[in-house]
Amino acid sequence: RAAMKSLRFISAEALVSNAELARRSLGSLAHHLFPLLFKASYLLEQGEVIHDLVENWPFADFNVGKLLGTTVDCQEDLSHRTCSVCLESCLTGLRDYVLNQSSPYVKRLKVVDLTGIKDVEVQVCECKKTMGRWARTQLLSKLCLELLVYLQQRQCDPGSLEISIDVRVDLFVTERNYELVMQALLKKCSCPLKICCVAFRSDNLALQKFFYIIKLIDPSLLRKLEVVHNVRLEMEHLEMLFNSVHFPLLMSLTLPARTFNARRFTATEEQMLTNIGEKMGEMTQLTELSMSFSILTGRIQQLLSPLKTPLKVLDVSNCSLNHADMAYLANSFHANHFEALDLSGHNIPDLYPSIFFKLLSHSSSVLRSLTLEDCNIQDTHVNMLIVSLSPCQKLQEFRFLGNPLSSQALKHLFTFLCELPMLRNVEFPVPKDCYPVGVTYPIDDASLCRFDHQKYESVAEELNLILLQANREDVKTSTPLFGSYDAAVQETKNELGAYLINSFKETLEKFTNSLNKMS
Repeated sequence: RAAMKSLRFISAEALVSNAELARRSLGSLAHHLFPLLFKASYLLEQGEVIHDLVENWPFADFNVGKLLGTTVDCQEDLSHRTCSVCLESCLTGLRDYVLNQSSPYVKRLKVVDLTGIKDVEVQVCECKKTMGRWARTQLLSKLCLELLVYLQQRQCDPGSLEISIDVRVDLFVTERNYELVMQALLKKCSCPLKICCVAFRSDNLALQKFFYIIKLIDPSLLRKLEVVHNVRLEMEHLEMLFNSVHFPLLMSLTLPARTFNARRFTATEEQMLTNIGEKMGEMTQLTELSMSFSILTGRIQQLLSPLKTPLKVLDVSNCSLNHADMAYLANSFHANHFEALDLSGHNIPDLYPSIFFKLLSHSSSVLRSLTLEDCNIQDTHVNMLIVSLSPCQKLQEFRFLGNPLSSQALKHLFTFLCELPMLRNVEFPVPKDCYPVGVTYPIDDASLCRFDHQKYESVAEELNLILLQANREDVKTSTPLFGSYDAAVQETKNELGAYLINSFKETLEKFTNSLNKMS
């Protein structure tokens, strides 16, 4: 269904569709038309018009998320379109805003906000070329440095040097763009465009470089910190980070796999964990925490009890939680506030079915997203699952990949899922009866694709028919075999792959050297 457009917006589209005419007309247009023309230009991918609109922006703020979001004149939300043509035009237009000495408008711009751009899997822009978070970080840093060089080499209008614009941005730094971003941050004071990092993600980065750049970004402004793949941040490093850097506004924290390993805790490490919990307790804004693939057996209370603000999002997937950990979560003050919960990798039906039921009943009034992948949920557990999910009337996303469920059990479950009024997204496993007899769970990567694809398609059709007959065409279903889409991983997968190969080579070399020494 086409989004509603006002007559004003349709007129704006007609104007910007003729790029040459639109660019010539900018000087005579009323200020209040600029936001309208910007969204119309973005929709039609008119890069040159976007550039000129930004270069002559007449307002004190330029918030891309708000400009592209749902508006009175155009209900379509374009903030998920990371169109390369449009975004590059935005950023080069911003650079030229500083340099443009002949603009008929007084330079009022003080704040640019690029944080509202959403990276999604399917792009509908015509050019089909996206500019993800990593590429936006790269281009913005490059333009800031180019701007400095330009201002230093040429005799520009002194007014250009007096311009100071805060550019709020979500940075994504890896080994490949580290040097460029670091230089841009080091020279921030001299540059009219001042990078203000609101969210920071780091992958494939040496620990020393991570510690250096985290101090450069001004952590006092940081709301979201993601340290994800191939940053060897272990517990002692995390304690050092929290002792040396303060994050007063931090709302969301994601830690890499194996940050914690409770199996080998010494007395010193016990104290370390307590200190980390206390430091997190000082982060009064912290409401989202992800610690997947760490070993936290029996330590959840020690880590989370110092928190003064209830968590809304918790990812403890594959953290080897025991009964005491789950009991703490179910009985803690966090339970009534969980909006998103990931308990993947835990044998919920066998180890703590009643505690799980209690946890969901406490969080049911607010729970939006639930992930239970590889939880050994079998056909005999489906009724228990339905009873547990029944109170969760606000659930929007339910992911349960990797569970040994038959086609029949999935149909039974889908019949129930139709009754959840807010549900919009379901990720379900390949039915067990589509795999060869004797397959064991969790299924290894080599066997994951070895199923009867024709039978799967047939079952998927039946499941969608159940939704259709219940008038639930609004529910999207899928079976992403290798996990949900991650825009950051997708954008940097080549670098990630190269890093993993190098790590493997280094490990082999060390092993070979050890063998040589022994012989």
